[in-house]
Amino acid sequence: MLKTRVITAIVLLAVFLPVTLFAPVGAFGALIAFVLVFAAWEWARLLKLNGAGPVVYALVAAVALVASTKLGVGVKPPRPLFQAAAVFWVLAGPFVLMRKPVLAHGAWRLFLFLAGIIVFVACWHALVAARIEGVPFVLSLLLVVWLADIGAYFAGKAFGKHKLAPAISPGKTWEGAAGGWLAVIVVAGVAVATHALAPTLYSDLVTRLGTPRAFVALTLLVAFSVVGDLFESMLKRQAGVKDSSGLLPGHGGVLDRIDALLPVLPLAMLLLG
Repeated sequence: MLKTRVITAIVLLAVFLPVTLFAPVGAFGALIAFVLVFAAWEWARLLKLNGAGPVVYALVAAVALVASTKLGVGVKPPRPLFQAAAVFWVLAGPFVLMRKPVLAHGAWRLFLFLAGIIVFVACWHALVAARIEGVPFVLSLLLVVWLADIGAYFAGKAFGKHKLAPAISPGKTWEGAAGGWLAVIVVAGVAVATHALAPTLYSDLVTRLGTPRAFVALTLLVAFSVVGDLFESMLKRQAGVKDSSGLLPGHGGVLDRIDALLPVLPLAMLLLG
């Protein structure tokens, strides 16, 4: 299992790293779109759409993504799209985690089919807009989620005692979440203090909001990275599966890799104005 996980990680890095660092924005956008179409397919499967339904849903997501490019990215990113995605995560995300409704049934299922299209399209626009700002910027944005996840893992292993959401994801703890938050704050602080690779998400937040409010903004982003992770965990638990799919051997599915990014990306774009 470890060997499979390592091989998959190496292949993913070999594909994504050169495209992110060196390819034109168009190639980067095409790769992200390709990934998100598979994420949409997994979303439909977790909502128990049968037969060819997940493929049709993925195609609808692809068409919506292409159509949305007319809204513009870069200089004038589609703010209403980011707002719609943010409203979903700020309102529906915590509500679902607290009340635990049955998601793959009735009105909730229909709502999540519609919301999913907005979430995936907003994710694409946010990443492309971030890439237009520069490689350091898009990497600093991704680092919020990566550091929160890595910090949570090690802090949870070392100090975890109090369960964060035992009915949804028994392995997560409050101590782990705090460790992930601390990792993000420390790296952001060092990046801003040393002006490393500026402009980054961290330097732009400080410039726009000031240091105290930038600190609050980063805390908000870390919190919603946890919300995204837990939301997908709940979808999987209700669907009776461990992973969103087997597309990435040793790592699960695409949604398993990007679940925390889905809320963080539109929120970060809105915080930056």
